[in-house]
Amino acid sequence: MKNIIEKSLQKTLTYQEYIDLVKNLLEEGKSTGSEQSDALTNYSMLNDRRMKRLDKTIKLSEETIKEIKKVEEPQTWLVISEGWCGDAAQNLPVINKIASTNENINLKIVLRDDNLELMDLFLTNGGRSIPKLIALDKENNVLNTWGPRPTIATKMVADYKAEHGSLNAEFKQELQVWYNKNKGQSVQDDFIQLVKKTALKEV
Repeated sequence: MKNIIEKSLQKTLTYQEYIDLVKNLLEEGKSTGSEQSDALTNYSMLNDRRMKRLDKTIKLSEETIKEIKKVEEPQTWLVISEGWCGDAAQNLPVINKIASTNENINLKIVLRDDNLELMDLFLTNGGRSIPKLIALDKENNVLNTWGPRPTIATKMVADYKAEHGSLNAEFKQELQVWYNKNKGQSVQDDFIQLVKKTALKEV
């Protein structure tokens, strides 16, 4: 596992590099990832606008800042993502803002389709769901994971799948509406818990 993680760490992007990559590919009419289609490019375009808006509007609570500042040991937050992923677009700007409050946290992003070995170590219910965050210590040992969605959204998806079998376009739209109303609060709540659990492991 560690070899795969370290190999992927050599291919990481900063948050800004990731934003720039998505933007530059869109200028060529492309999306990130091995598969190319008009649908994926359109999702990427929508997500590019969404992330720009969130970068300007997301506000962290005082509790979030206080708890994240308690991280005293260096950590890498390695996120597996793709530009066409709606969940990634809603969550990455919040994660970036959280990570930027503490210099001990280094956010790095890798593309899923270029790092399938890594992705397959961190499946969600057997699927390659993204975004997936892997919190690593300074020796690149796994401290914790998060994703692909905040706890509340995960329950919404599970409940809908249990009733309907799969997610349709209508539900996906409902989920985006929920994200917009929630304004990143559920992600912040999850990361407060993530940091607390990690601190207990390190004691």
